[in-house]
This record gives sequence, structure tokens and C-alpha cells, in this order.
Amino acid sequence: YRQSWQPQEMSTLALKTAQAIAARVTEALGGVGIFGVELFVKGDKVWFCEVSPRPHDTGMVTLGHTQNFSEFELHARAILGLTVHAIEHLRNGASAVVLAPSLEGKTAAPKFSGIEEAAAIAGTDIRLFGKPTIRPYRRMAVALSFDQKERDVMELVSKAKEVAALIRVGADEIGKLKA
Repeated sequence: YRQSWQPQEMSTLALKTAQAIAARVTEALGGVGIFGVELFVKGDKVWFCEVSPRPHDTGMVTLGHTQNFSEFELHARAILGLTVHAIEHLRNGASAVVLAPSLEGKTAAPKFSGIEEAAAIAGTDIRLFGKPTIRPYRRMAVALSFDQKERDVMELVSKAKEVAALIRVGADEIGKLKA
């Protein structure tokens, strides 16, 4: 996962096929909560990729208030047996991951820079994951961009990537651990 967006434009046939595949996978697994069912879509064709039995990084785009419930709110409601009302698409959005650099081994003290510059861009938000250690290319944060439903989602992907690029993840050499 490097970026995700909502909504995904797709044909009615592809959408129905994707929904049917996701239903078959989740019904076969059983349980309650959100399942991140990843699919490849090309035209009207849909292929299953993988499933995670929990909220997934690709769904973090919902943290930009793109719909009336985030993936985490939906997960909690399902686990608690609360009603899940109709999910409404409120606005278009995109997310882009902030990766740790290619560092040797792990560090116990990740440090972020560029947060102030990234936070100054209107129509965006940042979520730092609070992970205690860094390893090469670990997902450390996500940048979100959002706008009205009329806004092109690929423009929002570019904006989220721009915000993510402003955030740098470094390491405190004193906290260096053996790999």
C-alpha cells in the first residue's frame, strides 16, 4: 500500500462482482468486524488478492471523513453489535503513506520532521501511527487529502503524496538497536 482513494470509479458489473467476491470471502471466514478484502480490478474483470480480518491501511482514506463512518468506527460498531446505518459517501479523498527510510537495523526513537509544513496545507490531515521502532520502509504515518465530491480523486492522490513527501522520518542514533 502506497496510496488509496475514494471513490474508485468502476463499472457496475465490476462493482457487483467485487461485492460478491468480498461477501463470499468474509462469509467463509466468519467472525465480526471489518475485513479488508483487496481486489484487483481491470475493466469489468475482478480478481481476489488478499484479506485481512481487521481494518486495513488502504481504508485509512476514510479518516479524511470521506464517508459518515470511518473504517475504525464501523469495526467497533460491528464488534459491539451496534447498528451500522447506511454508509454514505460524503466527499472524495485520498491517502498516501509516509515510509521510514532505508535504515540499517531498527531504532527505538523515531523522529518526525516537516510536520508543520505538511499541516499548513488546506484540505489535508496527517495521522502519525506512534510506532515505537523504525525498520526500513515501515509505514509510520499517513497523509490525507479531501475535497468535495466533484473533485478529481487523482488530483487528491497527488495532493496526499505531496503532503506525505514533506514528512520525513529520522532516527535517534543513540536509540539504535541490533537488527
